[in-house]
Amino acid sequence: MKKNLLLAISLALVLAIVGLAGCSPGNTVLGEIEQLNISSQQEGIWVTGQGKVTAVPDIATLRLGIEAQEASVAEAQTQAAEAMDNVMTALTENGVAKKDIQTQYFSIRQVTKWDRVKEEETVVGYRVTNMVTAKIRDIDKVGSIIDAVAEAGGDLTRINSIGFSVDDPSDYYEEARQKAMVDAKAKGEQLAELAGVTLGKPTYISEGVSYPIYPRDVVYGEAVAATETETSISPGEMEISLSLQVAYAILK
Repeated sequence: MKKNLLLAISLALVLAIVGLAGCSPGNTVLGEIEQLNISSQQEGIWVTGQGKVTAVPDIATLRLGIEAQEASVAEAQTQAAEAMDNVMTALTENGVAKKDIQTQYFSIRQVTKWDRVKEEETVVGYRVTNMVTAKIRDIDKVGSIIDAVAEAGGDLTRINSIGFSVDDPSDYYEEARQKAMVDAKAKGEQLAELAGVTLGKPTYISEGVSYPIYPRDVVYGEAVAATETETSISPGEMEISLSLQVAYAILK
């Protein structure tokens, strides 16, 4: 009974709205609905402009640290702590500021192996790993710093990767942005010509930045040997790219 009553009320409301729309001048309700549907659609010519510039890195970021394994946690932790202190000293003495050194990973884990006789995993020791990132602002010293760290940490040294970046990329962004806008306009003009219309002014602009930091493996394994030859590191060049999504009005 209640369901039938609700259905009747709903039907009456719908008929009343339709009746008002039909009686009002210019069919206002239907006109507003139609206008809403049209305005919700994307209008104009939408394009994506690309801008790319080449930059010379002035920052190197090393991911390095210490890994020690012993029969007990205490022994492993003591070795790791001593070696890490030596590594930190080597970094700071070679010009790396303390604010540019940040701990990224620390763990104490069991080391196990399969016992075929007992048919179970047995603990054979404990491994302590302490990794940091070091930001080197003097690119020319990267090789010598790597060598100093390797010597300070000895066989416990782990250098996992190196990445290059630009400390202040603002100027590169400005240049890339100009190129992206020129590219977007060229694409918009071509599409307008193909469609037989005239390209108007931009009505929407959205920016996206791609700023890669290229990591490269620089791994020191067991038994690091001191050498008289300095490690050679070449930062090369990197690409900073920027994209602009632009919507242009159409002048008919």
